[in-house]
Amino acid sequence: MIYKHRRKSLELLALEYLDKRMSLTDKSKLHYLNLLKGYEGEKLFDEYLEKLKSECYILNDLLLNFNNTLFQIDSLLIFPETIYIYEVKNYQGNFYYDSDRLYKQPKSEVNNPLTQLNRTESLLRQLLQSLGFHLSVEASVVFIHPEFTLYQAPLNKPFIYPSQLKHYFKKLNKPTSLKLDQKHKKLADRLLSLHINDSPFTLLPAYEYNQLRKGITCISCNSFSLSISGRTCKCKECGQEETVANAIIRSVDEFKVLFPDKKITTNVVHDWCKIIDSKKRIYRVLKGNLQIRGNQQWSFYE
Repeated sequence: MIYKHRRKSLELLALEYLDKRMSLTDKSKLHYLNLLKGYEGEKLFDEYLEKLKSECYILNDLLLNFNNTLFQIDSLLIFPETIYIYEVKNYQGNFYYDSDRLYKQPKSEVNNPLTQLNRTESLLRQLLQSLGFHLSVEASVVFIHPEFTLYQAPLNKPFIYPSQLKHYFKKLNKPTSLKLDQKHKKLADRLLSLHINDSPFTLLPAYEYNQLRKGITCISCNSFSLSISGRTCKCKECGQEETVANAIIRSVDEFKVLFPDKKITTNVVHDWCKIIDSKKRIYRVLKGNLQIRGNQQWSFYE
């Protein structure tokens, strides 16, 4: 069962919203696209995890700390006797392995995912031991993209290739008499409680409110070309429709990610959304969907 679902990191969400509302530098744009591609690869891997019929706890996207050292696990599976951890890479194209280094052809070195995997595995073992759990740990790198090829692939490395995924999960699904018990649930709960929601290490460009384009964007194509008719927003570019209330709350969510220290008020949301003429309408939406704090002109929403 999925015990912890995957979600976009605040860093990825912030870059996604900034990309719509300002011109990112080439460096920031590349960082955003790399994060997005990694997330998309992890979601592809989730499709296999969601089809697992074996009894296990699945925790995705864990960020843990042991001895003041942060480590991240793309996916962790708790089986009756074994914990499986996966480092998912969405590499695309032709690569080759040489002297414990990974290169993209013709000869561009990329980070060897085994380096991170070995570090993560070691820290997880130490953490488990400190918590009093003694399950074995098996760690693997998953190359998820169907157009990935690795030449000179070593046979003794814990690599799982796109063509092997179906067979790999078939093996994980083999019936067994072993069952999960309370100690496994206790471990899943403990890891969940230790998860750090957001990494302290982010690479966001500097930005200010006045720099960003205001308005509500289309939920489908991200266009700012919306028209409002009654309770409905309609995109002039792709025709996608959405209720005005949902569009306002979605825009408020963007604002909260980009400006977590600013208070949500009717005036702020009116300026941020731009195309909503009536402040009373915004007030009704905020009141109906968020918690009000403060009194009268000092009130804000959370």
